[in-house]
Amino acid sequence: MKARTIVILLITHGIVGIAGFAIGIFVLPILVAPPAPTQSAVEEISAQASYTAEFRRDLQDSDALHWGEGQVSVSSTSITLMGELAPGPDYKLYLSPKYLETEAEFNRLKPDMVRVGDVRTFDNFIIEVPSHINPSDFTSVIVWCESFGQFITSAKYK
Repeated sequence: MKARTIVILLITHGIVGIAGFAIGIFVLPILVAPPAPTQSAVEEISAQASYTAEFRRDLQDSDALHWGEGQVSVSSTSITLMGELAPGPDYKLYLSPKYLETEAEFNRLKPDMVRVGDVRTFDNFIIEVPSHINPSDFTSVIVWCESFGQFITSAKYK
């Protein structure tokens, strides 16, 4: 085989391998996600909320691959979303004392935040608030991709 053919094969196979890996990172969380809570389950828990807010797609660091939209409800025992998140790996839900819309702000304020739990579904979610966390001590809820350090969305509830 000619050297030129070998180089072309290595490049094309490398591109396909990288593309397959990237697609796998996007698709795998969707495939392994547990079933999303039903609308009625979210509504039942949301009815007990002390605060509500809205995730919007038009935030400063949100883009076509990193966004959230829908109604967020916060109570002392749970945080719910009636809406959608862009699928992705390793999403975490944080409470922050200040509202933010960028990765830089998140990284700067992270020491003042508290991680509530893992976000495992992309259509609606219900996340239990650990007993040592008081949502009234914070003002905003943030979804963050821990693996890639990506801002997904945020909402100010207080």
